[in-house]
Amino acid sequence: MAENTSDAGLTFLAAGLQQFAERFIEGLHVRYLAWLAAPAEFETFRASFAQVSTSGFAMASQILLIVAIVAVPLVVGGRRIRIGTGTAWSRLLLSAMVAVIALAIGFVAARLLASQGLPVQTLQLWVTSTVAGWVVLIALHWLLLQQQPPEARLRRSRLTKFVRDLSLAILWAVAGLSLVASLRLWGAGAGMIDLWGTVVVTLPTLLLSTGAIWRHRRTLAGTVAGPRPRAFWRGSFARCWPAIVIGFILFIVVNAQVARTMGVALPGGAVAMTALIVIATPHLDAMIWDWAQRGLNSPNISTAAAAWRQTARFTVLIAVIASLGALWAAPLAVGFGIDLRHVALDAFKVALIGMFTAFCWNLIGTSIERVSRADRIAAAAGSTMTSSRLGTLVPLFGSIGKSLIVVFAFLSILVTVGVNVWPLITGLSFFGLAISFGTQALVKDVVSGMFFLIDDAFRYGEYIETTGAKGTVEKISLRSVSLRGSRGPIATVPYGQMGKVQNFSRDWVIDKIALRVSMDTDVELVRKIFKKIGEQISADPELNQNLLEPFKSQGSTEVEDGTLIVKAKFMAKPGTQFLIRKAAMKAILQAFRENGIRAVPKPFTGEVDPNA
Repeated sequence: MAENTSDAGLTFLAAGLQQFAERFIEGLHVRYLAWLAAPAEFETFRASFAQVSTSGFAMASQILLIVAIVAVPLVVGGRRIRIGTGTAWSRLLLSAMVAVIALAIGFVAARLLASQGLPVQTLQLWVTSTVAGWVVLIALHWLLLQQQPPEARLRRSRLTKFVRDLSLAILWAVAGLSLVASLRLWGAGAGMIDLWGTVVVTLPTLLLSTGAIWRHRRTLAGTVAGPRPRAFWRGSFARCWPAIVIGFILFIVVNAQVARTMGVALPGGAVAMTALIVIATPHLDAMIWDWAQRGLNSPNISTAAAAWRQTARFTVLIAVIASLGALWAAPLAVGFGIDLRHVALDAFKVALIGMFTAFCWNLIGTSIERVSRADRIAAAAGSTMTSSRLGTLVPLFGSIGKSLIVVFAFLSILVTVGVNVWPLITGLSFFGLAISFGTQALVKDVVSGMFFLIDDAFRYGEYIETTGAKGTVEKISLRSVSLRGSRGPIATVPYGQMGKVQNFSRDWVIDKIALRVSMDTDVELVRKIFKKIGEQISADPELNQNLLEPFKSQGSTEVEDGTLIVKAKFMAKPGTQFLIRKAAMKAILQAFRENGIRAVPKPFTGEVDPNA
């Protein structure tokens, strides 16, 4: 039975492929015959000019003149826009004004050059296409060049060459499409239009665009990759992006030619907009990412504004999905009888929830990044307690806040699309209650950790000792703390198992040095030696910056096993006492040798075996 089904499927597939091949071959034959009829159609096309009392040469001259008239304000305005120092919104407004002025001048000139009928419509068509081509070039220039930082001169030089080569392909395509539209307007034959559209427009545009992309593939990949540091997936995607663009262009061209050959009409506007959206989106995303990173690093931009810059990437993603849905999904939904207004309203609500969620997420992330940066700067210049504590607590609370935001957003989306979430919440409540009874140790760890953090028992980078482990705090999670030992191993200690916490990195540390000397040692001489050593340490800029109280003698306070014990101490910043102690011990040993003071080892007090 299964073999019969498989054979039937293969037979159906083979029949479909054969039918497709027959239609394709038949379409090629029809197109070939139409191309052979193009010379005769051209003679008919030339005769159509006589019906409106003009000639092809006169019409071509008027087209060149109208393009030149429109190009003058566009070139002047484009130069002003490129060298301007205004904001992006002011440049956008200036570009719109230049386009409107050029359109107005072009339409007036078209009415002056031609009276009415097809000549006026043809000139107006070329005016519109000229302005549209200028708008595309300005958008390309702004997308690839305008947002580059001034210090990236080499990249800007390479991008300028790429934009120049790609602009040639765009201008050729705009001029070719305008020519094909003019042929249709004057009633040219289908064979002539197909021949000009394929040979004069499609193939040269394909060669120019793919050649420019392949020639500048590294430059194109660099614009998509964005500034460093970047994620691994983004770098890999950027390296593949030129090949993806070329493949996408080839797919569109081949698909359009196959559809034309088989007599299937493609929505040209939808295909062109889809190609524009797909190709421009990664570049726009990289540009917004760079813009957002500059806002994050700038102290002159508020946290909310920096978070909004981060959210702009998500906004662009929503706009892209909405545009593609409107181009392709909307006609399909209408065909199935789906109410688009209801779907669009729900989609709009979901998009608003997503944008608000993304903004809150980025607001928390931006706050964490700025607090962490301020904490690192404060640590380099002498950290204060408040900044360091914020640097410890904010990342942990930020993770909790992000988790809550995602949960609330998920429930809000379910409510928006008409799902009753109360049974889900009730079920999760009972499930959470069952988990809490079964994982009491986990609850104990979490609650204990909250109180440890509230009490400010330890922070990132501090050296602590607790039950069974000691080391530098490297990670603080919701359940445990990770300590890096002096030899490298990491110990993960749950909060519930931590008893007393001894912090060796808080505020200050006192280091004491005890030495054994003979009973006849001059204690006053030792005191003077320690005082001199303290002055030497205080005079050393490298050591003095970490010294809180000078190195000084504590005198001789006890006698042990026939030896005199002399002591000294100093107060330093936590973690820096070892360097000061090393310098002090070196100076003490040298001074003792110079002054004839002999250090005495600790006497051996054990019993000796007489038979040994």
